[in-house]
Amino acid sequence: MNAPAADVAGARNPVYRRRVLVNRFNLVMSLATMAFGMAFLLWILWVLFANGFAALSLTMFTQSTPPPGSAGGLSNAIFGSLAIVAVATLVATPVGVLAGIYLAEYGRGGWLARSTRFMNDILLSAPSIVIGLFVYTVYVAQVEHFSGWAGSAALALIAIPVVVRTTENMLQLVPASLREAAVALGAPMWKVILMVTLRAVRGGVITGVLLAVARISGETAPLLFTALNNQFFSADMNGPMANLPVVIFQFALSPFDDWRVLAWGGALLITLTVLLLNILARSVFRQNAVR
Repeated sequence: MNAPAADVAGARNPVYRRRVLVNRFNLVMSLATMAFGMAFLLWILWVLFANGFAALSLTMFTQSTPPPGSAGGLSNAIFGSLAIVAVATLVATPVGVLAGIYLAEYGRGGWLARSTRFMNDILLSAPSIVIGLFVYTVYVAQVEHFSGWAGSAALALIAIPVVVRTTENMLQLVPASLREAAVALGAPMWKVILMVTLRAVRGGVITGVLLAVARISGETAPLLFTALNNQFFSADMNGPMANLPVVIFQFALSPFDDWRVLAWGGALLITLTVLLLNILARSVFRQNAVR
């Protein structure tokens, strides 16, 4: 039986026709669901960009948050967010990479590795407000003041599981033959990991770090319990620090129009930052895959 005859015979089969109808129905519903979600996403982005771009100005980057009815900007909040996120990244990156190396290269099926993976999965799914309350209890409540260090600690606890999972998954993709070849040449295990396996997946590890930074850049709840806020410009990490997420939260709920305008501008800055980090992460990973 040739192909056209087989198609005609299949079209006459009621089971075949029912499967075709079910397939088309599911395809249409999937496309409709995607269009429904994309419509709301585009609507949100349209409102954000329309209001956010209207709020952008040089003053936003040069002046601190103002009192109600006064001109001002978000320079103190921008600096505070950069400082808090930078410290959190400096803490989370080595801890996450080293833990991922242990799980992929040394622990594997051991009880410590299983326990670590279990705790890492819990941290990955833990609400950020719970982590903020934890840091508040163990640190802020003990020293009796809010601080940028506490905010960085909370964000680091959110970023570490992302880096751990990404690093472990990337290292598991390295063929065992590559490790065996390096060991056969007499290289110690630490040098095999550092010069062979980790170098082979450096793009994926960098991607994990960038995604972790994007994950913590817009977190508000942990900073409400740790760094709080500061009306003025401050570089003291041992005291309350202004940061974009908390400023946006407070200004968006205020009855003052000038504060709400600044909230739109801050929301746009965070959105563009997260978008650029995701694009950078994906481009780095793709370049590494091509090589």
